[in-house]
Amino acid sequence: METKKISSIGKRYQLVMLTMQAIAFLLCINFSPASAEFPEKPIRLVVPLSPGGANDIIGRILADKMTAGLGQIMLVEKRGVAATTIGTEYVARAPADGYTLLLGSSSSAANVTLYPNLKFDLRKDFAPISLVTTTAQVLFIHPSLPPRSLLEFIRFTRAHPGQLSYSSAGVAGPPHLAGALFNLLAQVDLLHVPYKGGGDAVNAVISGQTSASFAGITGALPQIRAGRLRALGVTTARRVEAAPDIPTISEAGLKGYEMSGWIALLAPARTPPSVIDTLNREALRALRLEETRQRLIAVGAEAAATSPLELQGFIQKEIEGYARIIQSARIKPE
Repeated sequence: METKKISSIGKRYQLVMLTMQAIAFLLCINFSPASAEFPEKPIRLVVPLSPGGANDIIGRILADKMTAGLGQIMLVEKRGVAATTIGTEYVARAPADGYTLLLGSSSSAANVTLYPNLKFDLRKDFAPISLVTTTAQVLFIHPSLPPRSLLEFIRFTRAHPGQLSYSSAGVAGPPHLAGALFNLLAQVDLLHVPYKGGGDAVNAVISGQTSASFAGITGALPQIRAGRLRALGVTTARRVEAAPDIPTISEAGLKGYEMSGWIALLAPARTPPSVIDTLNREALRALRLEETRQRLIAVGAEAAATSPLELQGFIQKEIEGYARIIQSARIKPE
């Protein structure tokens, strides 16, 4: 009888201990720092391009506005070497916790074809968050040239094969690819002349070193307004707010032409969906602010907020489009 009592007491004791352990476990889940809401600390936004450029400025605008909504500072970190590949690989290898993000761009998508032996895969090693901006290039010529419209320029170029050239900010960048696509669709042979920056590419046309150029609209617009350059069209599918009087290349006569630069917010693959949702929500909130929109227009960009799924499909489409241009034009990296 005494043995049965001891056994019963032992079982009750074990039951009490198991209950207390379960309560302690639940308390840990509900109140431990590991389960606190994201974010708990500053977030790093890696810009894999040189400081001072449009990507750097746009990154700072986005970080400033997202900081306010997230309640934690978003710090812009520049790792701009090796055609964006160093900074991009750094983020691909970072912990998938949402505290290290990438400001990816159209250059990142072009690099998939340009550098087939990269140590990361833009499609597999990153989780899309949101598209941030789209940017337009503008095609312009020296005003001393006879053409006054895009179709006249195409006819003039065909009549002078191999004699006209266009400048860009470097090999395989968005302006170079915009020119390569123009050559393919217009069936012309503009010679590409790369420079070390957008300003140099614009000045090359002003000084007569090249006949034309594709360049960022912000850098070229003051010279166009001053009459030193003649704009023939913007590369995007629709006119840009910064210069609504300049037609798109497609509506000016080269049907189907479209080439947009873009910037997107990405995280390392396997970042928790809840973290991605938080970052997407705050990115969309920041990009829809009127102040953000106006600041982006001032640097030649337009806000372009998307869902993660939309961005995933967009990047795949861009990679395929750049591959066709690069392969058809036989473009090689420097």
